[in-house]
Amino acid sequence: MTTDFTFTIKSICLDEHYQPSDNTRITTNFANLARGESRQENLRNALRMIDNRFNALAHWDNHNGDRYSVQLEIISVDIDVQGRGQSFPSIEVLKTNIIDHKTNERIEGITGNNLSSYVRDYDFSVLLLDHNKDQAQFSIPDNFGDLHGKLFKYFVNSESYKQHFNKPPVICLSVSDNKTYHRTDNQHPVLGFEYQPDEASLTEQYFRKMGLDVRYFMPPNSVAPLAFYFFGDLLNDYTNLELISTISTMETFQKIYRPEIYNANAVAGKCYQPSLKNLDHSLTQVIYDREERSKLAVEQGKFAEEHFIKPYQTLLENWSALRT
Repeated sequence: MTTDFTFTIKSICLDEHYQPSDNTRITTNFANLARGESRQENLRNALRMIDNRFNALAHWDNHNGDRYSVQLEIISVDIDVQGRGQSFPSIEVLKTNIIDHKTNERIEGITGNNLSSYVRDYDFSVLLLDHNKDQAQFSIPDNFGDLHGKLFKYFVNSESYKQHFNKPPVICLSVSDNKTYHRTDNQHPVLGFEYQPDEASLTEQYFRKMGLDVRYFMPPNSVAPLAFYFFGDLLNDYTNLELISTISTMETFQKIYRPEIYNANAVAGKCYQPSLKNLDHSLTQVIYDREERSKLAVEQGKFAEEHFIKPYQTLLENWSALRT
């Protein structure tokens, strides 16, 4: 059996006309918006929020606050583990592109931003739940996240990735609602004040197996820090406009999906404990079903188990063991 996995990368524009394909994970942030009667209005409002936030952060030489707009691409990655043309939907990420209306330039932004993965759904919504079903105390299975981490690193280091993207990915997520974060004196002009957690979250440990470091920053005029997962040097490997494209995109999604944290009416202080039970927050004009998303994560985890984990289990285990 071959262990030379191959990847197929596809791209589709995320605009107000976007409709999720049959292969798209419905729990994906953008796919969830693009459903139901309000789908087009949802997308239009979200994209407008992104553009407004981008211009607020990129305020230099931008007197009217309308110099830039952000174009988003959904990048879908399929994996063929045997080279027989049978592929499985591996991950989906977002790629930002910046339109400078003053110079008529199209500037490449950052790849990553939002990360969706069937295998991650399997790990968190099937494997982890089954492991803890009959246990009195929560624990993590042996080798939890090993396969997903190795697959992700293999993709980022592949020729397929390098042919399509100029820089390593940056993933931007919410802070954990069961950790406490402390503001430091370190301040970046675009990323804002840096925060440090009191301990590593499970997500942080999981992403570390993907080869990613994490830093937490609260951008100017934000109300809570964001988690930035990256390879290399976050502050020096990316331009201010690239970083702003990620902040404006992912902060908008978080305002919609986690308004208790990211659309709260009070700003995070020096010592910050996020809470999804915070009632002092505002809602956006974008409709979103968080309960449905949680149920679908389990369904999609089982889909990965049935169509990827079990059929290729021996091959995947052998491949993973070779890539220590």
